[in-house]
Amino acid sequence: MRVLVLGATGYLGGHTAEHLRARPGVRVLGASRLPASSPAAGPAAVPSADLAVDLATVPVPELAALLAELRPDAVVNCAGAVGGDALRLTGVNARGPAALCAALREAAPGARLVHLGSAAEYGPGEPGRPLAEDHPTRPVGLYGAAKLAGTLAVTGSGLDAVVLRVFNPVGPGAPPASLPGRLAAELRRTAPDGVVRVGDLSAHRDFVDARDVARAATAAALAPERLPHVLNIAGGRARPVRDVAEGLARAAGFRGRIDEGGETPARSAAVAWQQADVTAAARALGWRPRHTLEESLADLWREREPGGPRGEAAR
Repeated sequence: MRVLVLGATGYLGGHTAEHLRARPGVRVLGASRLPASSPAAGPAAVPSADLAVDLATVPVPELAALLAELRPDAVVNCAGAVGGDALRLTGVNARGPAALCAALREAAPGARLVHLGSAAEYGPGEPGRPLAEDHPTRPVGLYGAAKLAGTLAVTGSGLDAVVLRVFNPVGPGAPPASLPGRLAAELRRTAPDGVVRVGDLSAHRDFVDARDVARAATAAALAPERLPHVLNIAGGRARPVRDVAEGLARAAGFRGRIDEGGETPARSAAVAWQQADVTAAARALGWRPRHTLEESLADLWREREPGGPRGEAAR
């Protein structure tokens, strides 16, 4: 079975490609917007991409020709942008999935498409009420709106497609743009008894290990039957963001102070509470999260130590 992973040199894409490669009978084809030879594609531990393609800009006929040549049985789209200007955010997260669907309809209409969406599509949750897949989507910023547009392009494509709506990923390879990755970097350059300055950590989020996301993406790509249009992939529990900071501090042996007087990103401040209902993923994929938040944070901290978990570049 031939599986094309878009964003294969990134965070979630790297984990997904690695997990798929471990499955017997699966040949993984990796694609990234950066050439495999580019230093910016990530450290040597990251699996290289077989080809370079940028979904934000590639013409649909060119992408269709590429897909026709590769003949994938499944495509896993892990390409995404969490930062950048409006053109980048909408190009990768909205235009990209729409272009991919158009190209697949032309070149490989029988291929399974697995697209990684985001919890940001939901917007704020209500404390004590997990978000199921039929919950209204009310994104509070451009990132969430662009991801929702991408989801709508996929679910309305008529293809054999599923969107995995991923909540807050954590674990080895967490990129510097994420809170866990940023905190780990701050702790590495701060004295054990120093001060780490962060924003407000009182919001509640649902964290999921990137390796569990990879397991879900693999299960979705290889599932023999059609799947629901959208499935939540999360830990299934709302945790204070403060738990991430304190968990990393314990893993690092940090004895100093975590100061919450720093600036809080507007997108984070607007969403005080989120928790996913993951029963649909359990039913459709036989999937449940395996890693606890504490395990994910410990492995994130250990990833650069000899024998520690492999890290990947930011997607």
